[in-house]
Amino acid sequence: MAVVSKTTHLSYNAGMKKNNNILEQFQTFYKQNPDENMEAIFERFVVFGGEDFDVEYYLEIDEQIEYEILERYEEHHEEISALTSSRPLLHSILTGIAMGDGRMHSAFKRARVNEKDGLDAVDELVELKIIRREKPKQKSTSWIDDNRPSDKLIFNSPFLRFWFGFVSPIFKGIKDGDFSEFKKRYENNKAGFGDAIFKELSYELLKLNFKDDEITEIGSFWNKDIEIDIYAKTASGKTIVGVTKYTNAKIKKSELTKLQNMCADAKIDADMFVIVAKAGFSSELKSLKGDGLKLFTLKNFKKLI
Repeated sequence: MAVVSKTTHLSYNAGMKKNNNILEQFQTFYKQNPDENMEAIFERFVVFGGEDFDVEYYLEIDEQIEYEILERYEEHHEEISALTSSRPLLHSILTGIAMGDGRMHSAFKRARVNEKDGLDAVDELVELKIIRREKPKQKSTSWIDDNRPSDKLIFNSPFLRFWFGFVSPIFKGIKDGDFSEFKKRYENNKAGFGDAIFKELSYELLKLNFKDDEITEIGSFWNKDIEIDIYAKTASGKTIVGVTKYTNAKIKKSELTKLQNMCADAKIDADMFVIVAKAGFSSELKSLKGDGLKLFTLKNFKKLI
């Protein structure tokens, strides 16, 4: 079908300096691309967020990606290359971050770079405001050095994460107008690609929902054996622990039990559990809601905008 789109203006460096905060980016994206369907908004934010794209909701997202990104490869490439100087090392690490679990050492392994070169590149990417470095939340004031888990590296722009995950690694075919490899790569990986951004926006949602006992810090908890999506502290000293699930299946009570078991293994004494799920919850899990368990869905993201 013929695609008609409004003009998209791109300026990656300026955009990231202006909107480093994921909440501001989400709000800006919604103002520019309003819609009643929160799932459709989020699905497109994962791809186009952080930059000045105008999206059309009557189009399938695959069509929009082809028209706005793949067919305009040279334009995007020129802008992004100006930011990264087209350095293969930086691009390899950015792809490693985009397609992995975000842990720094995992990204280095995927990029096949040694730690010294990797750390130098990370410092440069942080300076460029392409990524930020996040330390794991901890229960005490310091880690025992030998047991300190790897920091995580997080993209500041959803679009740049998408670019380095799906476009940059296979640019040759895309540049030549052959999108078949991209389509295969995207189809095989898109299901879980929104998880990280869903988690980031879940942090912002929880901040809004705990006004009476304000959240003073929030992030993920992880060590060598366990990873917990949400680990937060409130002004009164309470510990909030939670999980985010960007899946089409309703979340069952077993997910709460799993979370409680992880807390026991990590020796975390949680005052409250929270679960943020795209598709909602089973009746059994909803019956457990109360002071000790809070449940949120994608529909609650409307509070952010």
